[in-house]
Amino acid sequence: MAQREQQVIGGSLESEVAALQEALDRHRVEDAAKERQLDRYAAELRATSRRERHRARELDDSYMATVRALSNAVEARDAYTAHHAERVAAFGVEIAAVSGLPLSSQPEIEFGFLLHDVGKVAVPDAILFKPGRLDATELEIMRRHPVIGEEIIAGIAFLGPATEVVRHHHERWDGSGYPDGLAGEEIPLAARVFALADALDALTSDRPYRDAVTIAQARRILHQSPGHFDPAVLDAFEQISDARLEEIRRQSADEAI
Repeated sequence: MAQREQQVIGGSLESEVAALQEALDRHRVEDAAKERQLDRYAAELRATSRRERHRARELDDSYMATVRALSNAVEARDAYTAHHAERVAAFGVEIAAVSGLPLSSQPEIEFGFLLHDVGKVAVPDAILFKPGRLDATELEIMRRHPVIGEEIIAGIAFLGPATEVVRHHHERWDGSGYPDGLAGEEIPLAARVFALADALDALTSDRPYRDAVTIAQARRILHQSPGHFDPAVLDAFEQISDARLEEIRRQSADEAI
C-alpha cells in the first residue's frame, strides 16, 4: 500500500515537473516571438523616424529656398545692395549665437533677416533710387516699407516670428526709430540684433556716395552711435573677432556666386 502511494506521488510529481517544463518551454517560445516582434517594431520606428527627419529636412530646405528666392528678387532691383540680406543674416546669426541668445536656434529669425526689406517692392523706383535727399512726402513713403513688408508675409505660417524683424528692423534703442517708435526692450530681440548686423554691413559695403570702411573702423563707429543699439547686443558683438567677421563676409560672397 505504501509502495503504491509512493508510486502515485512520484508519478504526480513527474507529471507536474513535465507540465512545468512544458509551460516554461511555451513561455520561452512566446517570449522569443515577442522579442522578435519588438525588434520589428523598433526597426519600423527607426525607419519611420529617418523618413520623417528626411522629410523635415526637405521641408526646411524648401522654406529656405523660397525665402532666399524672394530675398534675391527684392535685391535684384538695386545692384549696390546685392547680397546685402545674405551678409546681414550671417552677421545676425553669429551675433545671436555668440551671445547665447535663443535666436540662433530659430530658423524663422534668419528668414526675417533675409526678408527685412521685402516691403520695398512697394516703394517706387523714383524714391528708392533717388540720388539726393528725400523730401518729407518721399520719406514718409519710404518709411512705410517695414509695415508693408509685415503685411506681405503675415499670412505665411512658416515665417512666424520673422514678421517681428520685418516690421521693427528700423526701430532704435532710444525710441527714435520707426514705424512704431519703440524703445529699449519694447523692440523685439531679433530686431535689436538685426539693427546692429544691418549697420555693420552698411558700413563695410561700398556705396555710390562712399567707400566701405574696415571691420575695425565699423566697430568704432558703431560704438560712437549711442542710443541706436541695445548695449547687450553691442557687448555680444564685441566677442566676435575681426577675423571671424571677415570670414563671414567672404563666405557670404562665395555662397552668393
